[in-house]
Amino acid sequence: MPALPLLVFAVLLCGVLLPEPAAARTFVLAPNSGDLVGELRHISARHEDTLVDLARALDLGYNEIRGANPGVDAWLPGEGTRITIPSFYVLPQAPREGIIVNLAEMRLYYYPKPGLGVPPSVVTHPVGIGRDDWPSPTGATSIVQKVAQPAWYPPESIRREHAAQGRPLPRIVPPGPENPLGEHALRLGIEGYLLHGTNKAYGIGMQVSHGCIRLYPSAIESLFSQVATGTRVELINQPYKAGVHNGQFYVEVHPPLGENGTEAGDFIALLDVVEAALAERGHLLEQPPDLQLLPRIFAAASGVPTPLHSAERLAGN
Repeated sequence: MPALPLLVFAVLLCGVLLPEPAAARTFVLAPNSGDLVGELRHISARHEDTLVDLARALDLGYNEIRGANPGVDAWLPGEGTRITIPSFYVLPQAPREGIIVNLAEMRLYYYPKPGLGVPPSVVTHPVGIGRDDWPSPTGATSIVQKVAQPAWYPPESIRREHAAQGRPLPRIVPPGPENPLGEHALRLGIEGYLLHGTNKAYGIGMQVSHGCIRLYPSAIESLFSQVATGTRVELINQPYKAGVHNGQFYVEVHPPLGENGTEAGDFIALLDVVEAALAERGHLLEQPPDLQLLPRIFAAASGVPTPLHSAERLAGN
């Protein structure tokens, strides 16, 4: 059988054709296209599927697929189990230029510079972020260096941590399968922090790093080929997002991240986000939103954009 072209490569899941992730997460932003991109889909699991494997195949983070499928066993979903694929996103409230990393969402958005024959678009990938005790920074910066096949120079603090655990690190970890930076790295202007690949792909969509931003190997390879040195990068923390899509109002709620990791949500902060979005985009709505749905969406914190126009069940339930 001849080999399939890369863009036709797919994973078969009970008859559902799933596109190659790097190609599937680029969305053209048409004029007045609204605040959301993508779509919510559902598939039926095969007996050998796990949520971890499905997440990687679909360029999703572990947190995303777990949040969208409460009650589903991550390792044994079971033959025929209905799986929600949360490839639907409210764009962050941030300038649509360069790279935006929303830490609370554990997702990166890249806005390539439009030009002649190049329409405005957004590319999005899941990321792994800093642990509770090594949080990723927030703020505006830029890409200051692109490094293929990077060597890793572990800081003394990390070497001490590993030594205390009986896993001493050398001063330099050369490129190769043992290098946690993977095969590509984008150095940020914030000293000591990178966007990089990983040799432990299961950590995407989790708080697992020492503050750097990790991507799947295929995602960082694609991003590395597109971005230039000097590209603007902003790291934000927006657990609550809201916007208008096709005349409907949507809210997206993620468990917030604080200094001690995931903390209890702030319903007043969600209301503030909703109020601001309605003030800016409310004139585009076909019907007023049902704000009585907010407490249920807030409590679920599924990470799935949910419409406020009816009493529909939360996606994934």
